[in-house]
Amino acid sequence: MSPGVVLRSTLFALFQLVITPPYALVALLTLPLPPLARYRVISLWARSMVVAARAICGIRYHVIGAEHIPREPFIILSKHQSAWETLAFQGIFPPQVWVVKRELLWIPFFGWGLAMLRPIAIDRGAGPRALRQLLEQGRDRLARGLCIVIFPEGTRTAPGARRKYQLGGAWLAVKTATPVVPVAHNSGALWRRNAFLKFPGTITVSIGAPIDAGDFEPEALNRRVEDWIEGEVRRLNTVTVNGER
Repeated sequence: MSPGVVLRSTLFALFQLVITPPYALVALLTLPLPPLARYRVISLWARSMVVAARAICGIRYHVIGAEHIPREPFIILSKHQSAWETLAFQGIFPPQVWVVKRELLWIPFFGWGLAMLRPIAIDRGAGPRALRQLLEQGRDRLARGLCIVIFPEGTRTAPGARRKYQLGGAWLAVKTATPVVPVAHNSGALWRRNAFLKFPGTITVSIGAPIDAGDFEPEALNRRVEDWIEGEVRRLNTVTVNGER
């Protein structure tokens, strides 16, 4: 293991430790602001983490397919490999909310700031009630001009691994007649799940063409999204983080 990687990862962790608590207090002060203004202030924390990851750890990124991003609100169905994409998406896509498990809102500082962004926090054990909540709050967020980010595998998945794609995101898209934008990336090669070490290199984020949910039943839409994402992830993984095959 390179001593430089250890040192840079330690410095990045210290940066997070120093910045996050006071920024959480700043986030609390935005409570009287309109939701969009509050979002722009709070999301600066995520953007600062991406900048710090580049400056300290050497983690860069580039985006393929940015021209596919619609002007109107849409639903992002994305691969989930690390915490990096939850930060970087704040700068790549228009204002957004996430569908998350409600336990995330209980995490000190991070969870409190997340709660102020009005995510769709689901109790996964609630069954049909959770679906009703997803539909009601999903319609509300879309009507407010916000995009919705959903990780259909439900949790972070290591590079090369694959989990069952859950139907909720495709179901919401069909029920609300909202376009779906599939997203693939290879962030897990540099910023691994629950790992302290962060490796230098370039992450590629690939944005697919919007899919009209009105042309599909939820199951068919889910398969279409899964096929595109997994195929694109395989393509990205044929190239190492240093650009060598």
